[in-house]
Amino acid sequence: MNKKIIPKLSFWQIWNMNVGFFGIQYSFGLQQTAVNPLYSFLGAHAEQLPILNLAGPVTGLLIQPLIGAISDKTWSVKWGRRKPFFLLGAIFCSLALFVFPFSSSIWMAVGLLWILDAANNTAMEPYRAFIGDKLPEEQQTYGFQMQSLFVGGGITLANLSLFVFQKYFGGSSESGGIPAWVYYSFFLGSFCSIASVVWSVYKTPEIPPTEEELVQLKLEKENDTVFTPFVDIFTAIVKMPKILWQLALVYLFQWYALFCYWQFVTPMIKQTLYQVSENDEVKAKHILELSKTGLGNSIDIEWAHNVLRLVETAVGQTGLMNGFYNFITMISALLLIPFALKYSSKNVYIFCLLATGISLLILPVIHNEYLILLPMVLFGIGWAAMMGLPYSMVSPSIPSNKRGVYMGVINMMIVIPMLIQTVSFGFIYKYFLGNNPSNAIVMAGILFLLASLSVMMIKVKKMAH
Repeated sequence: MNKKIIPKLSFWQIWNMNVGFFGIQYSFGLQQTAVNPLYSFLGAHAEQLPILNLAGPVTGLLIQPLIGAISDKTWSVKWGRRKPFFLLGAIFCSLALFVFPFSSSIWMAVGLLWILDAANNTAMEPYRAFIGDKLPEEQQTYGFQMQSLFVGGGITLANLSLFVFQKYFGGSSESGGIPAWVYYSFFLGSFCSIASVVWSVYKTPEIPPTEEELVQLKLEKENDTVFTPFVDIFTAIVKMPKILWQLALVYLFQWYALFCYWQFVTPMIKQTLYQVSENDEVKAKHILELSKTGLGNSIDIEWAHNVLRLVETAVGQTGLMNGFYNFITMISALLLIPFALKYSSKNVYIFCLLATGISLLILPVIHNEYLILLPMVLFGIGWAAMMGLPYSMVSPSIPSNKRGVYMGVINMMIVIPMLIQTVSFGFIYKYFLGNNPSNAIVMAGILFLLASLSVMMIKVKKMAH
């Protein structure tokens, strides 16, 4: 078989091919910051948050490897190999984001989260494989870190939109108690999701398969059945390069910790910055419900209004913090490249995970809304590394004709820890961490330190320069 020649791309070509990642990550940013508070607005308790977030790990576990396996065997002269999946995912993501703030109950919001996660995973998985398809090996670190830049950009805008809309366009919705400013952020996300992906699809042609590859694709399709993608996934796992098994241990600690952070940073902020406990929030909602029937005194009602105002302020503060660390991710994503080339992606990854762990251990002891942004600098640098460096470390060891399915398998390594977290952490939080969100954040920090130690055991294939 003739070796396919992959030409080097310019900065702007790599930029354009990754713009669609911006919209996907805006959606992800809203999931990080807005979905759990939205659940709280609808009456959910903190210990219920892990199980209510089950959609992310389950859809990631099922959809990403399936999309990867199917896209590996897809080719359309008009649409290409990966781009049809970008578009399909972006369309459903855009629709789900538009409808999400109209949720009138917890279970309506949960159902929409399942749709949103399924759409995000459909769009995101081929994007990882797209880097390997379009870039020669020596540019892949650049390509994956460019994705980190757009991860930071999308999530930054999502979180800052929550902060800005809450600050300047506050006010409650008449539907389900969801504030009006939440609507604006989701509507903006709906537009960004489809617009950014359409830009990348329009600007970036895919590299067509060679004649030999087309013949092979045709032969494989003739023998395919509905079970073939599942067989491909199983075969890929059985034959998985050793480096991916080593990465799986790192991801067990890293992604369990990240899910803890995203779920419990807002409850922690309510407690440490604004001295509002979950019991205070429940009591305040109960008082306001009673006030609708004419019961309750004015002092209690005023206290309840103040408590719920602080709760909304905490959501905005979370948006500011998450937006800030993703802004740092934008800045540091490409700056990490020369360090990765000089000191190796592995060593930079070790350092960044260590820094992330330290940042989370510091968070609960800070009681100032401005000083609490400082640890987010370390978190942002760590997030930039997490979104790019592991992929550049393992990419040289992945067979080029199985890139899609293996990127899906890597996502399984991400979502399995999340799945474990959603079904286990409610129990841990209640019985071992004393229902204290600060303890949850500290535990996440310790898990990041363990992730950093685990990277030391990875043996990386030397990448071409």
